[in-house]
Amino acid sequence: MFNVYGVVTAAALSLALFSGAANAGEKVKIKDITGREVEVSVPVERVILGEGRQIYFTAALDTEQPFKRIVGWRDDFQKADLDGYNIYLKKFPEMGKIPTFGGMKDGTFDIEQAVTLKPDVIIMNIDAKSATEESGYIEKLAKVGIPLVYVDFREKAMENTDPSMRLIGKLFGKEKRAEEFVQFHDAQIKRVTDKLASVKDLKKPVVFVERAGGYSDDCCMSFGNENFGKMVDIAGGKNMADGIIPGTFGTVNPEQIIASNPDQVIVTGANWEMYVPGGKWVGVGPGADKAVAEKKLADLMKRPGFTDIKAVKEGNVHAIWHQFYNNPYQFVAIQQMAKWLHPDLFKDLDPEATFKELHDRFLPVAYESGYFVSLKPRS
Repeated sequence: MFNVYGVVTAAALSLALFSGAANAGEKVKIKDITGREVEVSVPVERVILGEGRQIYFTAALDTEQPFKRIVGWRDDFQKADLDGYNIYLKKFPEMGKIPTFGGMKDGTFDIEQAVTLKPDVIIMNIDAKSATEESGYIEKLAKVGIPLVYVDFREKAMENTDPSMRLIGKLFGKEKRAEEFVQFHDAQIKRVTDKLASVKDLKKPVVFVERAGGYSDDCCMSFGNENFGKMVDIAGGKNMADGIIPGTFGTVNPEQIIASNPDQVIVTGANWEMYVPGGKWVGVGPGADKAVAEKKLADLMKRPGFTDIKAVKEGNVHAIWHQFYNNPYQFVAIQQMAKWLHPDLFKDLDPEATFKELHDRFLPVAYESGYFVSLKPRS
């Protein structure tokens, strides 16, 4: 398909242009989340997902048949969210037959394989943009008539979730459905922000969010002023790592945690048995065993940097599903964090009920609890 210099071969061009690489439809020019203008035939019927966990938004639009357009996807869903993967696989066994790809960021994406699948579009997360550009993937795909668009639920999630959902709605011919989701998403966040805005001189607790605590022995990955860091701010807290970490992701050391003495600790986790078998990570997620998750969370608080801080002493230590960091369901995480940070103010808010309503209205699988756990104060 491509020769050793990355040039499109005649065979590849012929395959893409004359064997139905793009389905007949309305040709439109759209701007993706980076501002790139891309021409796509809509509605798309054959889609490659640059990340398997993009099923989180696909399922919210193509609820009855969430895999009907998916002809290929990255191989991360099962590894990064084993519990969620198994729930979807049980209901949609055809999912297990979808061809998988490596990632563009690690250079294992197979363009030749992508061409043979004849996609109408490839949807990529914005965090792969630099690697995609450096490798020339966009130009190579353009030569065989395959457009690539970027969406973002991760780098600047609170800014880009709504336009990303509207963009995907346009691609899928599901604009009305996408708008319904956006309105629900925004209304659920407003339940938190309106309440907080009504409080004069709101006291914001200092919150340390540990990203993927226990995934490795290193301490400690966290978030700057975006992603979970931004969610903490919206939920009425002060992100401890804001000002320490420049940008979205980074690390802090145990000494910084001790010096900051946070009021609350929130650890993100998921079932990462395929990544780190038997690891110390906290396996929260759909159907998780909360007793096991609580024990592993308690064990993490025995590490240097945590044992004597205020949050641990007073039992304000929590674990939350890691995948909220990269999907359009962040409003559930914001509600749960608001309830943790301001329990009296949000005593009538039920994030589990909100998540269940999301499943009932937009998702093809039933809601199963297990996304959050908390520790009790030390006796």
